[in-house]
Amino acid sequence: MLFMSKATEGCQGDLQGLITHCAIYVQKGTPMIKPSAPCCDAVRTVDIPCACQHITKEIEGLVDMNKVFNLASSCGRPLPHGTKCGNDMANDAFDLGFVEEGFTDNSYEAGGETQLKPPSDNKKGSKPNDGHIGSVSCLALCGEFILSASQGKDIIVWQQPDLRLFTKFGHGDNGSVKALVTTGNKVFTAHQDSRIRVWKVSRRSENVFKLVDTLPTTKDYLGKFMKQKNYVQTRRNHKKLWIEHADSISCLAICNGLIYSGSWDKTLKVWRVSDLKCLESIKAHDDAINGVVAGKGIVYSASADGKIKAWGKETSGHCLKGVLEGHNKDVSVNSVVVSEDGKWIYSGGSDGYLMGWEGNRELSNWKIVCEVKAHQMAVLSMCLVGDFVCSGSADKSIGIWKRQCYGKICKIGVINGHEGPIKCLQASPNNVGGGFMLYSGSLDKSLRVCLCED
Repeated sequence: MLFMSKATEGCQGDLQGLITHCAIYVQKGTPMIKPSAPCCDAVRTVDIPCACQHITKEIEGLVDMNKVFNLASSCGRPLPHGTKCGNDMANDAFDLGFVEEGFTDNSYEAGGETQLKPPSDNKKGSKPNDGHIGSVSCLALCGEFILSASQGKDIIVWQQPDLRLFTKFGHGDNGSVKALVTTGNKVFTAHQDSRIRVWKVSRRSENVFKLVDTLPTTKDYLGKFMKQKNYVQTRRNHKKLWIEHADSISCLAICNGLIYSGSWDKTLKVWRVSDLKCLESIKAHDDAINGVVAGKGIVYSASADGKIKAWGKETSGHCLKGVLEGHNKDVSVNSVVVSEDGKWIYSGGSDGYLMGWEGNRELSNWKIVCEVKAHQMAVLSMCLVGDFVCSGSADKSIGIWKRQCYGKICKIGVINGHEGPIKCLQASPNNVGGGFMLYSGSLDKSLRVCLCED
């Protein structure tokens, strides 16, 4: 339906109108949205069973056949039971259209944005919007899934892009989840209790996540607690092992087999993924660390002290490569992102400003390239995908920016709809039709997804 083969030209109806008006509703990697009136008008003129007979392997790689069946049903032209479309076959379940799939009642459009809540399971009688019990604090992409965590200590795995609830884990008295990252079959979560927990997908069931370790590990503790030189002063009359964080862990990043954790205790710690050992503790800032990101071998830490620092890995450990100046010293830098090529770095501050820097070829020096008043309140979260920069704010809005020449950014849109500050953002490229899927988590306890087109 997205790209019709020449053979379909023999099928009756407005095929060009079908392609023009309906492509967005059947693409893989996009939310299941109720079709528009022009799309349904085109569907009613086309011999869909005829078109289905000429679906090529190329088309099957781009089109979700389940969406084709639902589209036909929603437009009043359900395909007869047993109709084959590519390698898939229509059945009675699809004759129920979007209601059976749970999208009619649980999704709505607001200001061009489609909010998708977890679908209700009518067979089991569960309630719709069975989501987080606390404010959504962080997001992480993991293959075909997106993970969200909350102040309510729970972690939810959703299927992309329609946010179908896949599984939950992490309930308990571990402190609210502040950050999470994934690598392979492991999930690392940072908590308010100053610990990092490691979860692994069960071999028996892909929707079961088991807690396999906590950082620092017991082995790490046993190897260091006997020696006085391994203790550092955290506050008056109180010491901790240097492998321990002394306050909440606010951010995590992963790069080249290493995990980086930033904390309100002002330190940046380095952990090895393979054996979970703490390799290094860096006294990085003069105030709390709010964000950490890695790109092209350089790690950037953003702090409430108004500075972004760049760290490079040397033989003896990590060393300071430079300081990205620009934010006022009384401004807290809340978020930092880096482009895929490592050349461009953008940050958001408590004053509502976005700032950008360009790194030289050796990534040893950075110059400021843009400073924009992006929001009326603090920028709390950011993400970067391709040439697009997204900023989430305490003013409950999300700004969409596009990178121009020399790293400058131009505002191309605003997304509203959340009822609370935007605490976290993640973007996933849309493989069909361009643009990207933007996921946002808020202090209003909701998770939203929006298709942002070029």
